[in-house]
Order: sequence, then C-alpha cells, then structure tokens
Amino acid sequence: MDLSGRTALVTGSTAGIGYATAEALLRAGAAVVVTGRGPDRVAEAVGELSANGDVRGVAADLATAEGAADLVSQVPDVDVLVNNLGIYGAKPVFEIDDAEWQRYFDTNIMSGVRLARHYTPRMVERGWGRVIFVSSESSVFTPTEMVHYGMTKTAQLALSRGMAQEVKGTGVTVNSVLPGPTLTPGVEEFIRDRVGEGGEAEFVRTERPTLLLGRLIRPHEVANLITYVASDLSSATTGAALRVDGGTAPTLIP
Repeated sequence: MDLSGRTALVTGSTAGIGYATAEALLRAGAAVVVTGRGPDRVAEAVGELSANGDVRGVAADLATAEGAADLVSQVPDVDVLVNNLGIYGAKPVFEIDDAEWQRYFDTNIMSGVRLARHYTPRMVERGWGRVIFVSSESSVFTPTEMVHYGMTKTAQLALSRGMAQEVKGTGVTVNSVLPGPTLTPGVEEFIRDRVGEGGEAEFVRTERPTLLLGRLIRPHEVANLITYVASDLSSATTGAALRVDGGTAPTLIP
C-alpha cells in the first residue's frame, strides 16, 4: 500500500485509533496532518510520529465551525481525509439532556460534515481522493448504555453513503470503517468505570459477549483497514460500511 505523494489529514489523532492511523499512513508514504484540541498534545504526537515520515500538527476544536475554519485555512487541500474525531460515554438514554445530545452531534457528526464539505469537492477537481468516516459497530448494534453515541455513528453511515453517491464516477471514494471495541487509553478508563478491576477479559465477558475475537481490538488493527481504504488498492470500494469489529455486531450486513 503505497501512499507516496499523498497528503492525509487524520482528525482526533493524538491518541488511540487516530494516532495509530497517522502512524500507519506515514509508514505507507503519505505526508500526514494530525489534529487535536490541545497544542501540547498535538506537539507531543508530532514529535513521536516524526521518525516515521513527514508529519505536521494543527491544534483546533473541530466540534466548532470556527475550529474547522481554522484548520482548513492552514491545510487547504488533502488527498485523504480520515474523520476519526469522536466522543463517547455511558449514560441512561432518558437522562441525556439537550446540551449533551448537541455536544455529541457537533463533535461526532458536524466535524466530519464541515471538513468533507470543504475537501471533497477539491478532490473531485483533481480526480482522486479518499474520504473515510471512522464509525463504529455501534452504528448497527446500538449499545443501550450509550444511545447518543450509537445515534451519531449510524448518522455517519448515511453521510458517507450519500456523499459517495454525490461524487460517483469522479475517482473520489467515500466510505465508513466500523471498528469494534478497541483498547485505547479512553476505552481503558471506560472499562474501569464499567467493570472495575475486572479488566479486558471481564468487560468482554459481561459487556461485549458477541465479540468473536474474545479480546479487544488493538488500534493498529483498525489502522490497517483504514490505510487500505486510503490507498489505490481500494479503488472499487465506495459507499461502503466496512467492519473491523471482531465480529461484535451479530449481523451479516454490513
């Protein structure tokens, strides 16, 4: 998978799946832009990733229109857009207030909408591009403990499919990747909140019993699929929802 000469933007990439994706894209030869809200964390990630290739960072709150505008002013064109930024958390659905619903919508959905709206037409003009939404198996298997999260992930499937239809025949593809439970620093904290000191094995046994791997996914395993979708090798894949969920969602399609 050779991405030499391509520039990729990965949102929410100072840790977890986003960081692993930035690293994988760098190793495939792409120049990579990493983003995060905090300048210190962005600088730290850039420093760690710089040994792998051409990487720069932009600190911006992409959950806001102002933050997205700041980013595109600094990075006006990319060949690969990976909309990875997202938040999650457990809360009973009838206790989620309006502000929380809006926060999830702005962060998980509108951040990707704004960036795709800017970058995708420019990719079409050049005749090549990849737009990838990092959704979740929660998009098709809504978790009772975080319905607001699941709702945003389902919306990403509709967004990516609709955008793919809009740019058909242009050389630009738009897809969603659906990770399952992935062992990131944030998920480690989530596991402690849910099962205490039982750890990964207890979480899988009690909270995600359909996870066929029998363990949590690792970030680099998700990044491998994203890198494939970002490459020329995926040229016939568009408008798709591609699972890397370890078999968590007990469905055949997607």
